[in-house]
Amino acid sequence: MATARTCVLLLVLSATLAEDLKLKHKTSREPVRLFTEEELSRYDGGEEGQPIYMAIKGVVFDVTKGREFYGRDAPYNALVGKDCTRAVAKMSLDPADLTPDTTGLSEDQLESLESVFEGTYKTKYPIVGYTASRILTEDGSPDKDFRPEDQPLFQSKDEF
Repeated sequence: MATARTCVLLLVLSATLAEDLKLKHKTSREPVRLFTEEELSRYDGGEEGQPIYMAIKGVVFDVTKGREFYGRDAPYNALVGKDCTRAVAKMSLDPADLTPDTTGLSEDQLESLESVFEGTYKTKYPIVGYTASRILTEDGSPDKDFRPEDQPLFQSKDEF
């Protein structure tokens, strides 16, 4: 009798833990957005209660859960509200590096960028959209090289 109760208890406990794990690792089903520079700048950690977004390689991440790093007066607040690809590649907070431009970066810096992009941001923070510059050319026409299916976490039902 005691063995049967123990088995039932273990079954209930394992089902509960499995459900908890499912909830913790559920991917976002929210549609992705397209952000202009102006729109992205509104999510700079300056307003309490508003999400904090930053972009790397044109991919916009919600870094709100890292508020102690990215919020107002936090050490990495300079990186939010914009595409800071160059700064991430160079591990720099210099205002001149707070840009998506990767021109002139060394091979080591590009490798560092890819490592941080894949190993930190894509694994730790949800993707909420893309910058307009990632899918549009400077004149506002569609970038013919942009392929939605090649984008991180893109699913055909996602919206821009």
